[in-house]
Amino acid sequence: MTTYFSYPSVELQNELRSTAEAIVAPGKGILAVDETNEGIGKLLATIGLENSENNRRRYRQLLFTAEDVSENVSAVILFHETVYQKTDDGSSFISVLQKKNIIPGIKVDKDVVPLPFTEDEVTTQGLDDLAKRCAEYKKQGCRFAKWRCPLRISERTPSLLAIEDTARVLARYAAICQSEGLVPIVEPDVLLDGDHDIVRAQNVTEIVLAAVYKALNDHHVFLEGSLLKPNMVTPGQNCKVRNSPQEIALATVTALLRTIPAAVPGITFLSGGQSEEEATLNLNAINQVPLKKPWALTFSYGRALQASVWKTWAGKDANVKKAQEELIKRTKANGLASMGKYESGAVLSAAGNKSNFKSNYKY
Repeated sequence: MTTYFSYPSVELQNELRSTAEAIVAPGKGILAVDETNEGIGKLLATIGLENSENNRRRYRQLLFTAEDVSENVSAVILFHETVYQKTDDGSSFISVLQKKNIIPGIKVDKDVVPLPFTEDEVTTQGLDDLAKRCAEYKKQGCRFAKWRCPLRISERTPSLLAIEDTARVLARYAAICQSEGLVPIVEPDVLLDGDHDIVRAQNVTEIVLAAVYKALNDHHVFLEGSLLKPNMVTPGQNCKVRNSPQEIALATVTALLRTIPAAVPGITFLSGGQSEEEATLNLNAINQVPLKKPWALTFSYGRALQASVWKTWAGKDANVKKAQEELIKRTKANGLASMGKYESGAVLSAAGNKSNFKSNYKY
């Protein structure tokens, strides 16, 4: 068996590394606005709006044009439609973000389909034309991509097949992204759904992450030009024992130390249905854990940055400024948390303590 392989060119390595490091700059994180049209449609329905292209555009415009959003947001994950949308004055969303020194990125997976002969497990699709799509997104101004693979904990899942499939799919995705000049954000998402305790969550998370990084190595992914977007290690939503942020933080950092190479520049946690305040407190505790942490530990939140925005906006133009203020509150709170400097209750937002969990959630 040959042992020959090559990484990207030195020039491309430098570009990928520079982008990855900029995304996880101190005090900054990612705003995830990559809901599918179906997913954002459900949110629009809660405020009585039609799921139209213009209403989706209006909401995203609210986010991207918020003053001072770049203070704590380094990057934004877009959905395909959003790449080509424009503001009321005709400026492309991507140009608006670029002027704010916010790095545009793109969700490139095509959602999940059943994994045959398993207990309701899934695989993520979209590899067939990925290189072509990545090249087009890079041309449009995107500099990174995101691909999510969800895994569910139950008595007999995730299965070895599902874990291995997740690892291989994520590795192939990451290699293709890098070949086309995009930083891959690798997202193995061990879901909150279930009644498992934190010990089971940690064990599964460690097994999944170990498999993913073995596969990334096998596929010769340039780790310095990549990022990880994992779940925090928390008990299942229906578990009777609720752990403190400090217990969650210790379990999470321990799992990462056992599985994630130090070459990875940063880890951008998903919120996974936690409330806004809960996601902030857990991120803050993670950054305060007295263990070595060779990577930046920050946020890549969707619902945990936007729940208060949706509640305040309610689809009305008159509420845009107030809704933008809610966004800034949460980004600042998480910017502090990414440095371990947030104080519980320091930021009060419109839906700060409201759970964002939804069973079988579809983005």
